[in-house]
Amino acid sequence: MQNLPDGYENQMKRLLGEAGFFAYLKALDAPVERAARINLLFCPDGTPEHPVEGLEERVPWAKGAFFVREGARPGLSPLHEGGLFYLQEPSALTAVSVLDPQPGERILDLCAAPGGKSTQIAALLQGKGLLVSNEPMSARAQVLSRNIERMGVRNAVVTSAMPDVLSPHFPAYFDRVLVDAPCSGEGMFRRQPEARDEWDMDAPRRCADRQMDILEEAAKMLRPGGVMVYSTCTFNDVENEGVLARFTAKHPEFMLEAFSLPGLPKAQEGCLHLYPHEMRGEGHFVSRLRKAESPLAAPENFNVRPPKPKKNGKGRADKSEIALPDVFAPGCAPERLYTAGDALWALPEALEIERLSGLRVLRTGLLLAHAAGRRSEPDHALAMALRPEEAARSVELTHEQALAYQAGEALHLGDLPDGYTLICCEGISLGWGKQAGGVMKNHYPKGLRRR
Repeated sequence: MQNLPDGYENQMKRLLGEAGFFAYLKALDAPVERAARINLLFCPDGTPEHPVEGLEERVPWAKGAFFVREGARPGLSPLHEGGLFYLQEPSALTAVSVLDPQPGERILDLCAAPGGKSTQIAALLQGKGLLVSNEPMSARAQVLSRNIERMGVRNAVVTSAMPDVLSPHFPAYFDRVLVDAPCSGEGMFRRQPEARDEWDMDAPRRCADRQMDILEEAAKMLRPGGVMVYSTCTFNDVENEGVLARFTAKHPEFMLEAFSLPGLPKAQEGCLHLYPHEMRGEGHFVSRLRKAESPLAAPENFNVRPPKPKKNGKGRADKSEIALPDVFAPGCAPERLYTAGDALWALPEALEIERLSGLRVLRTGLLLAHAAGRRSEPDHALAMALRPEEAARSVELTHEQALAYQAGEALHLGDLPDGYTLICCEGISLGWGKQAGGVMKNHYPKGLRRR
């Protein structure tokens, strides 16, 4: 039995009609649909070099995505933690497909945790341009940052700020903005039945007011001519069409824009409703808006102070002499290197570090190394971003050895050169080891280790 709130049942009957409503109820008793999205940063054609357990046919509306067979557990593979794929709800993949990021563009994911859509954007950017992934809630921002790292993203900045705090730093800055807004979560009722108990008749209105506030700030950060996608994982028209009607009435410079995705109905009016009884997924709402060109618009400006030198935990000023690790071959452009405390970062292209002054920033591009006394130690994030051919030293493990490595065990791999070595499995980077005295010492982060 579905055990849905009476008010919600009445709402869905109104939206779907009698036949559609009963089809929807039947779908709520069906198994949850899952997808795995192959990391295009590692497999640009969306096809893994080696089979991944449990992957079935492709998801037609998202490049590199596959439906996951019921009962399969691909997340147990060491390659999942290596960033080869991201497990994601199939209908949620539509928002980034509609956004259609292009390499070299500046993209904002305004409500980004836990990171599924951000890492999908990053994969489509192919390492070119800039992705700013923002999550206001601190704990969720940490999860977001970890997923950005796991998927080997080099050109992302992760911030944790309310939209009205973020917008003065990026006026008319982004080519595309994704607002996957916090909502009443009606599309989660099959996957998370407990969400049904949190729903009440006033929830859509409360969420809609907050969504309007978020869109107001998002609009300020989109350049003229840019694209904004507004999406939710809910079904009611208060949070979906209602919010869009309110927003476009207040902002006539924004117009809904028709779009289509393979395997789904065409969105002639710029909006697409997805329900679990009509497609393989839990349900989503996605819309696409374009901001009018404004040739007379004032040039972008921002009013922030340059960052002050940070200090490390021992009270010492930044160490600009932190050495670039010699464990990877291609190096980085010197003008993109940035030190903060004991950390050395490679900034995304064309990012002015002054824009981030005053913001809580968890990740500033790719974290390369940390100073440790008189030496530098490569960071785990660098390992996750590297391919084996980019490393000065790498070693290939079997699946069994990879699981042992991710559990924190030292490895005995024979006679190898001493020093930091990139640990790989099926050509996917897992982290660092350090060969010494015939033993590969384990440098996989303790907080990530498997039990």
